[in-house]
Amino acid sequence: MPYGVTPTTLPVMTHLPPPAEELRLLDAELRQLDARRAQLLTRRAWLVAALQQARQQPQQAWAQARTQPPPVAWSRPETAAPSVQNVLLVLGGVLLTLAAAVFTLVSWGHMGITGRALVLGAVTLAALAVPAPLLKRGLRSTAESVAGLGLALTVLDAYALREAALTGTDGAGYAAAAAAVLAVIWSAYGLLLPAMTTLRLPLPSALAAAQFPLLLWALATDAGPYVITAALLVTAGLDAVAALRVTAGSVRIVAVVGAYAMGGWGVLAAGWLSLAADGPGDSARAGGLLLLAAVIALGAAWRVPGPGVRHALGLAAAAGLLTVGALGGVARFGVPTEWVVPVHLAFGIALLAGLRAGGLLPDAVRHGAAWASAVVQALSLLWALPVVALVVMGPAGWLGRVWSGAPSDARAAVAVEAPWPSDAAAAPVVLLAVAAVLASAVRAEQWRPRARLGALGLLWAAALLLPAILAVPHLAGMSVLGVMTAAALYLGRTTTSGARVTALVLALVTAVDLTLVSLASQTATLVVLSVLTALPAAASWRVSLAPFTAPAAFVYAAALASATGAAADWPPARTALLVLAVPVAAALLAPRLAASRATVPVEAVGAASGLLAVGLAVTDPPLLALVLALCGVIAAGTALRPDRRPVGYAATALFVLAAWVRLAAWEVGTPEAYTLPVTVPALLVGALRRRRDPQASSWTAYGAGLAATLLPSLVAAWADPHWTRPLLLGTAALLVTLLGARHHLQAPLVLGGSVLALVTLHELAPYVVQVTGALPRWAPPALAGLLLLALGATYEQRIRDVRRVRDVLGRMN
Repeated sequence: MPYGVTPTTLPVMTHLPPPAEELRLLDAELRQLDARRAQLLTRRAWLVAALQQARQQPQQAWAQARTQPPPVAWSRPETAAPSVQNVLLVLGGVLLTLAAAVFTLVSWGHMGITGRALVLGAVTLAALAVPAPLLKRGLRSTAESVAGLGLALTVLDAYALREAALTGTDGAGYAAAAAAVLAVIWSAYGLLLPAMTTLRLPLPSALAAAQFPLLLWALATDAGPYVITAALLVTAGLDAVAALRVTAGSVRIVAVVGAYAMGGWGVLAAGWLSLAADGPGDSARAGGLLLLAAVIALGAAWRVPGPGVRHALGLAAAAGLLTVGALGGVARFGVPTEWVVPVHLAFGIALLAGLRAGGLLPDAVRHGAAWASAVVQALSLLWALPVVALVVMGPAGWLGRVWSGAPSDARAAVAVEAPWPSDAAAAPVVLLAVAAVLASAVRAEQWRPRARLGALGLLWAAALLLPAILAVPHLAGMSVLGVMTAAALYLGRTTTSGARVTALVLALVTAVDLTLVSLASQTATLVVLSVLTALPAAASWRVSLAPFTAPAAFVYAAALASATGAAADWPPARTALLVLAVPVAAALLAPRLAASRATVPVEAVGAASGLLAVGLAVTDPPLLALVLALCGVIAAGTALRPDRRPVGYAATALFVLAAWVRLAAWEVGTPEAYTLPVTVPALLVGALRRRRDPQASSWTAYGAGLAATLLPSLVAAWADPHWTRPLLLGTAALLVTLLGARHHLQAPLVLGGSVLALVTLHELAPYVVQVTGALPRWAPPALAGLLLLALGATYEQRIRDVRRVRDVLGRMN
């Protein structure tokens, strides 16, 4: 097509409908849009209705559930069918066994010998033979029940045999033989018969029957307690072998129960025989029995498999304890009585050699021996504990015999109220032996520091016992205690916190013990308290020790001051002045310890010493006033420190108390003499506070000061028949009220006005009473009615006035 043809033909090819046609098309499109809109609106209405119905349906269902009964549910069976079956089978076997027993015991005499044998034998053989076909049919539970019936019938057969043919035999001997035979028969029944090997009842029953032959045989032969105990232990040993060899669970359970039961009774019997032995021979036999029990326990611990490590550990520990008991019981007759416990301790320590055996012994055996040794050592320490307690707490008896005279030796110094034990000589040996074990045998990194601290405590206890055990002179015993105190304080210099705390505790206990011992003599008391004041004071140069030693030094200083006053025959009130030197020293030292943890303890001891001084001076009011004033001076000096400003309140209280005590000593009964010395300084302090802080409340600044005088004086004025005090109090209250109104201060206005009104009421009360008596009886009700009418008529005005007054008071400071 030529290029020029296109522009000429395009206008002709473009389709433009006429206006009428285009209008028709537009109308058609609009109708379609309206129809589509109506369809969408219908769909929307349906969806809204569906949503509303879905919201209402749960509520309707809940209401319907509340009105209708719950649906019936099928009940679940509470017991499974196999359980019901087993219960029925067991119950049936028990009933058959009881029936057979009744037949054997009751109805036996009505039949001849042949009939008896035939009936019981036939029933027994049938009961023992029936389980085989039952097992072939798969009826295992029924077979077990019938087999149990057959085993029970064999016991009845044994009883019937004795009653029929062996009536002259010994009962215990026949029971032993019958138990052995039954054990063999039941074992053969469960092991040898191929069809019965799957039964679980014969073998445990056989093992249970095997528990009695040896014991019954020993009883039948009239054996002594040693043979009976041996029979128990041998039976326990056989049970242990069975428990370790047999793989069947039921048999193993019976074997374990038998081993522990028979072994426990055997050990108890052997221990009782060892304690009750009268000579070396009996002790040796009892020791042999204990060693037999130890061998059984050790063999069982050695052979226990891996999962039973706890049982192995317990058995090994029991073996160690039994060995110690056996050897110690034998050695008991070769040593003095007081050395029996150290001998047992020596054998217990020897058990620790098992720890060094390395791979020769299983780990459970070695650890069990270590636990047994620990138990022996702990029991030995418990035996020595009463002697240590007597040495530590016995000197407390001197508190009721202060300065009654020095004892003859160190033993008499501690045994004041209680007698000295006869076996105390071996106590230090026990303490030293256990300390050596703790220091050398414990090698674990976690426990080694604790073991060393324990060894240190035991060494200290042994050293504490030696002066009393050796009965050294009293002065030498106190010297030993003093050296121990100094040594403990020196050990407290260590950097380890545990060791430092241990050393400080030992030093404190030794110092207290030394103080109590020194109370027997006046000179000793003064010397000891001086030394105990100096030692902690010297140790306080160490920053780590100061929180403990500095307060201790002040405590002993207060005790020294009290003892010095008592030695000088001063009355307690005069001694209080000497005790005040301690809080003075504490107040002077505390600022130098501002960055130390010893500050608060030192200040606390100083405050306690001040209270002690007040308690000593309470019987002498003039000296008590002086002591209170001096305590106030000390508290005021402490309050000068920026971090101790609140102590100023205590200083103020002490000064007030001192003034009051002085007034009481002068027999001054006027309350204003007590209150004005408080009110005037309080008001001055309040005025200074208001000058520095104009926003401070008048109640904070002046309330306490004004109340301190106005309220006690008001109470005294109401009980005072004279006019002087009410007049002065009313004048003072008027001045306070005027000052409060002048300066717009709430506290003076309220307190002064209230006191003025009450004083006026008190003064006018007699006249009111006279006027009331002169009026007729109808006058008071009439006056009351008029008053009520007046109050009702002016109710609104009064409310407005009260609100106005409240607003005015609220604007006051």
